[in-house]
Formats: sequence, structure tokens, C-alpha cells
Amino acid sequence: MAIKKDQYSESSIKVLKGLEPVKQRPGMYTRTDNPLHIIQEVIDNASDEALGGYGQEIILTLHTDGSVSVEDFGRGIPVGMHQDEKKPVVEIVFTQLHAGGKFEKGTAGAYAFSGGLHGVGVSVTNALSKRLEVQVWRDKQYSTLAFEHGFLVDKIKTQAIRSGTKTSGTVVRTWPDASYFDSAHIPLADLQRLLRSKAVLLPGVKVTLVQEKSGDTQSWFYEHGLKGYLDEAMTHLGHSELCIPAFDGEHFADPERPGEDNFAIGEGAAWIVAWTEEGVPVRESYVNLIPTTAGGTHESGLREGLYNSVKSFIELHALLPKGVKLMPEDVFARASFVLSAKVLDPQFQGQIKERLNSRDAVRLVSGFIKSGLDLWLNQHVDYGKKLADLVIKQAQARTRAGQKIEKRKSSGIAVLPGKLTDCESEDIRINEIFLVEGDSAGGSAKMGRNKEYQAILPLRGKVLNTWEAERDRLFANNEVHDIAVAIGVDPHGMNDEPDLSNLRYGKICILSDADVDGSHIQVLLLTLFFKHFPKLIDRSHIYVSRPPLFRVDAPARGKKPAQKIYALDLAELKTIEDKLVKEGLKAGSWQISRFKGLGEMSPEQLWETTLNPDTRRLLPILTRPIALEQTIKTMDMLMGKSESSARRVWLEERGNEVEADI
Repeated sequence: MAIKKDQYSESSIKVLKGLEPVKQRPGMYTRTDNPLHIIQEVIDNASDEALGGYGQEIILTLHTDGSVSVEDFGRGIPVGMHQDEKKPVVEIVFTQLHAGGKFEKGTAGAYAFSGGLHGVGVSVTNALSKRLEVQVWRDKQYSTLAFEHGFLVDKIKTQAIRSGTKTSGTVVRTWPDASYFDSAHIPLADLQRLLRSKAVLLPGVKVTLVQEKSGDTQSWFYEHGLKGYLDEAMTHLGHSELCIPAFDGEHFADPERPGEDNFAIGEGAAWIVAWTEEGVPVRESYVNLIPTTAGGTHESGLREGLYNSVKSFIELHALLPKGVKLMPEDVFARASFVLSAKVLDPQFQGQIKERLNSRDAVRLVSGFIKSGLDLWLNQHVDYGKKLADLVIKQAQARTRAGQKIEKRKSSGIAVLPGKLTDCESEDIRINEIFLVEGDSAGGSAKMGRNKEYQAILPLRGKVLNTWEAERDRLFANNEVHDIAVAIGVDPHGMNDEPDLSNLRYGKICILSDADVDGSHIQVLLLTLFFKHFPKLIDRSHIYVSRPPLFRVDAPARGKKPAQKIYALDLAELKTIEDKLVKEGLKAGSWQISRFKGLGEMSPEQLWETTLNPDTRRLLPILTRPIALEQTIKTMDMLMGKSESSARRVWLEERGNEVEADI
């Protein structure tokens, strides 16, 4: 009897302890394109001290040996023994996940407002560093300890602070482990931007960057806070003059005030908003000093508050022309802003904290912004009318643009969608367009593509199920409309002979996440093309991109250097692992990262795995004439609104055959 090699038993279950989860799956805890985020975790801790009023300076040093140190003058990390763990607290902070001083929120906590949420910040820094050294000045004592690869190697040593030296604060020096990152280089521009933003958001705090190699030293200290920062950024981008003076202010909750008892004391926001007629808008937002580059609910609150206030002013003064309908985007389109929110218990999307998900933040920011702008507009009616004029012009331009598309389509001239990033070539033999799921993935695709022949059209959300949609009602859906206009072909039936002379791309590629939602989007788009653009399928213009689900970081073996290998699914991952074992690697010596979605990939990764014609996987979509009738019946059963009972029977019979990543 043959013995199965792939046995699943009690011994197959592994329990990862300490910092091993971070080392095994670094992409779940931080960015893996470069080490900047693990440095940011240390900077955030120093900033949280300054935010609490402890320390007036933060110094970051890029050392010649590749290490980075962050020095603050705060209270210093506690070094005494933890009553439960029986270890020095400073050791626990760097070696245990979900250990920190930021869980206890409110006035009783050490950090009333901080970016810390998960308690995994500097422990991740330690886990992904070759060496990490900590110095603490606290309670008239100077303490040191050191770690290597996340493990304590130099136990804590404490001595009395000598006179003439600093009396409180922390220095963390780290040597990032390059094996965990695509690049060991810390992007200087991004680091400078991060440090500058901390200075802006911490009034009275000086932030300094020292580069030992070049000898350069930069310092940021903003007396005028958000206003000075926004003025500098807009001047740099060459903005036109402001339509009206910038609207700035701040409001923090006091439960004693009417209507604010649902918020914790101190919650609120500081902001500055400026409107210009020209120039790329400057938009930056922060939560408890953490840059939220992907926005979130606090930005939604800003948008809602501005819109409601301006709309009320326009209605109060009867300024809206007949037939014009205002939308939030009309108010927001020409607005630049810097928003700094304070939220007691912020809920972020993921450990890297790029997006705020706290639902209450919408109501918090919206209410304070609206009340502030209502008062300001009614104190400065002339400015209010100038702003109203700008907003109404935006609404009229938006309305005209919508009419132009419908009007010009009949003559074969289409105004391309604004969110389409087109290619330079006009040769459809090489031109490609990628219909990309989500704006974040669309951004990575734009940066990673070959702009000569690759175009990107990001799709927001799931498109309409068009199987039973009337052809003349298709353009009611924005996503369907943009797809049709971008590719240059009108909807048609299977027996029609459409004009394909305006087709702009030889390959139309569906690019979605390698999960269930991504598969759903694929089905909806394939339904659209099969039902309403069948000739594109007949002539082999439709493709499905297949991005990888896993990345395997294999160490060097023999003469083979270290490799990054991508796997399409679990089956391919298993094949890769088997191959690595055969090549002499010990099981578990490689690192496996799972991509949560396309937006998690860097532009370089997206190019290498999905966009590069030499390395990508494209699945052509074809129909067989002999099976066309059966295909139509199957599609009708799967996508028809009245076929739910038949669909259920089919799923019960065939559901066990599906292979899906859930």
C-alpha cells in the first residue's frame, strides 16, 4: 500500500509564537516595498509623546552603516518589571505583539490620542531588523538593551544619569533586514515629506533629519501650522490665486456643550481649505498625526460638511440658477485642504493605517466643519457669493460634459472618460486597455504600466448585471458608459454588424483581485461583453488577467541567488514549495506573502506579474459557435433575475467543484 506524502494530522498544525507571525507574513503587518513604514512606527511613537505635550524635538539620523535612529525627548519607555509578565516593560514592547500603552483610551490612559491601535508597531520594527538598540532616559536612570532578529541579545542595563546629559526620552536605532523588503533603500523624498508633516501637525515641535553620509541637516518648524504648510505646497505646484481667503479653523469636543455629548472630550479636527480655479489640488489628511494617504471617513466628513454648508448658503441667498443641481463633487473639485483629526479610538484599514474606517468620524468632522463654515460664510457674505459662483460653474460644466457625451456619440465622436489614463500609441495591434478593480489598484497600474501602449481605466465598485438590461438603458450606469466610450465601440447584438473602425485597443483586459469578489467582477464584465459587445469576443479582443495570489521569497541556495517567485493559487504554491525542497532548501526556510488585493502590490510588482507581456498571464476569452446555444442557456440561468430556483439547484449540484480563495 502506497503511503501518502501529503498527510494532514495533528502534527501539521503550527503555532507561531513571539514575533514569528511577523517574520512569516510581513506583508500583513507592514509595507514590504521598502523599510520606511517600520521606521515610521518609531517616529509615530515619538510624535505621540510630543502630541501629549512631552518633548519639543524629534531627531532622525540616517547613519553611514545603513541604520536609522529616532530620538525623542519624551517621558521615556518604562523600564521597570511588568507585574504580570515578570519582564522589563521596554523588552515586552519590542518583543510581544499586542503589547503597548495605547489600548487604554480616555483621560485615564497614558495616550489619550494616538495612532496606536493594534499594539504591534515597534515590535514589527524589531522583528524585521537585523539589530535594534534602545536607549532610555527616565526617572534619573539611563537604560540600554539590544535585539538581533527580534531576539534579546543584550539584557537591560541601568545606571544613574550623569549630570549635563539629557534627562528624559528615548533613542531607537534599527538596522532593517533587507531580506524582508523589495528594496533596502528608504525613499528620501517620502521620509522628508513624513517628517515635515509631523512638524506641521505638532505646533512648537522641531523635527530634524540628519544624513551622516552627506553631512546634510534639515529641520522643520512651522509657526503657522496647517496654513503655512498648505501655502507652501500650493506655491510649489504653481497654483493660481485663491478665489477667496482660505477657510481655516479647529473644533474639539466638550461634552458639556450642547450636541457634543456623544463625543469624547478633545475629539475633533483642525483644518484649512482653499479654493482655486487652476492647479492640481493639494489634499492631505491625518488622524492623530498618522498620515492617511488613502483618506477615509474623516475626509468623507470634510466633504459632507463643506457641501452641506455651501448648499445651505446658496439656498439661503437664492443663488442657484434654474435647472442646475449641486453635487458634493462640485464643492470639492477645486478644493485643496489639510485635515488633522483627533479620534479617541481610531479604527484603521490594515496595520499600515492608510485609511480611517471609524464610522463616527464622518459625523464628528462633518458637524464641526459645517458649523464653522456656516458662521464664516455668513460673516463674509461677499466671499460666500464668490465661492457659490465657483461651485455653480463647476456644476454647470459637469452638466454640459454629460450632455456632450450623449450628443457627440451619435456622430461617432466621444469625449473620453476623465479617469481613463490613455496610452501614447494609436496602433490597435499593440494597444491594450486594462479594466482595473478599484482606484488604489488603478493608481499602481498607472505607475507600473508601459505608457506607450498600455491604458488604464479604474472601475469603482461592481458594474451592473447587464444580462437583462435594455441596450438604450446601458449608459445609465457610469462604469458601463465609460467602458463603451473608452474602447470606442457601441453596444450591439450577436447578429449585428457593428462599426469596429473606432476600436481603440487590440486587447481589452479585465484585471481584478484574485479572490471571490474579483471573480464576481470578472463575471459581470464578461456578461457585459458577451451580451452587448459579442463581436469583440468573436474577434479575440477580450482577455482576463490573472494576477498572483502569493509571493514566495526563497533564500539563496548553492549557485542560485535569492528569488521572488509568484504563485497563481494554492495548487501552484504547493508546486513551488515542492520544487524548493527538491533543490535542497529546508521546509519553512522561505517566506510566503499573500496579496490581499491588487492595491497591495507595488507598481513594480504589478508590472512584473500582471502587465509585462513577457511574464504576465492573460487568459483569452473565446466562444465556440457549436456551443453558443448552450452557453446562452447557461448564462441565462446564472445571470437571469427570474432564474433563482434553477440557479440554486445548479449550485447544490455543482458547488463542490469550485476552487475559490475565500
